[in-house]
Amino acid sequence: MSHRNLLFYVLPYLLAYPLLAESASVDYRVLATSKTSTMEKEMNEAAEAGYIFTGVMGGETGFGGKEVVVVMRSLAAAEEKILRRYRLLATSKTSTMQKEMQRAGEEGFEYKGQTVFESAFGGKEVAVIMERAARQPDRTYAYRLLATSKTSTMQKELREAGAAGFLMVGMTVSKTAFAGSEVVCILAKSE
Repeated sequence: MSHRNLLFYVLPYLLAYPLLAESASVDYRVLATSKTSTMEKEMNEAAEAGYIFTGVMGGETGFGGKEVVVVMRSLAAAEEKILRRYRLLATSKTSTMQKEMQRAGEEGFEYKGQTVFESAFGGKEVAVIMERAARQPDRTYAYRLLATSKTSTMQKELREAGAAGFLMVGMTVSKTAFAGSEVVCILAKSE
């Protein structure tokens, strides 16, 4: 591969993640639990210690069984040291998740990630991570959750949401209690 081709593939990542160019070390915290309330508490404790959300995945771990695993990283020297607050939303009902996300958006929480996991009670749930700067200006968000088992239906619903100014911020494809195997898309817009 020529240097030009390599740059073509690497440049978008460097532009999207300017921290990759830094040579400073980064510290990570891995949080894992089967209880969403415990995860939210642990994420906020890590945030108070200077960590920010990096990624989430639900699944079966070697020691803990079915868990939600969150990775948080330390803030780099170039990043603003702004305390963040986290909210973890988890439900098996589309209407409940839509309402919870909208309520969080009205409080200034911004979507950061989502996964599907099997809860401690045996049901599959969609879990969504929301983040807010502790001293956030009056910025609010509107959210739409689209869930369907038909890609043609999702295409139509995404176009309608896009026409209303919503951008897709996350997607999972999994068997959920929402309606079986389906595509779950989360869309947002700043208000």
